[in-house]
Amino acid sequence: EAQLVESGGGLVEAGGSLRLSCTASGFTFDDYAIGWFRQAPGKEREGVSCISSIDGYTYYSDSVKGRFTISRDNAKNTGYLQMNSLKPEDTAVYYCAADYFCDLHDTTYDYWGQGTQVTVSS
Repeated sequence: EAQLVESGGGLVEAGGSLRLSCTASGFTFDDYAIGWFRQAPGKEREGVSCISSIDGYTYYSDSVKGRFTISRDNAKNTGYLQMNSLKPEDTAVYYCAADYFCDLHDTTYDYWGQGTQVTVSS
C-alpha cells in the first residue's frame, strides 16, 4: 500500500524556519515527482512546490519563491521542504503528494500524506 508520511511541522515565530519531511513507502519513489501543498482554514488547497523524479526540476508558487526550497533524497525515499523567512500567512496544514509529473495542480496527484500543521506567529 502506497503511503506518504509528513513530519516537521510545528509552531514558529515569523521570520523563523522549519523543514518538512515526506517519507514514502509502498511505491517506487524514484519514479514519482513530489509536490507540496497547503490548506489554510477557510481556504482552498494550493500548490506550493514540486520536484521532478529524474532531473530534479523544481517549481515554486509565487508566494513562496525565494523563501522555500524543495529537495529529495531518493536513497531515503524522502522529500523535503525547507521553509525560511516564514510569515503568518504561511500558516496552514501542509501536505506532500506523489505524481508522475511535477505541477501544482492537486487533482493530478495519486498519493497523499495526512498533513502536518505549520503555525507561524506574528
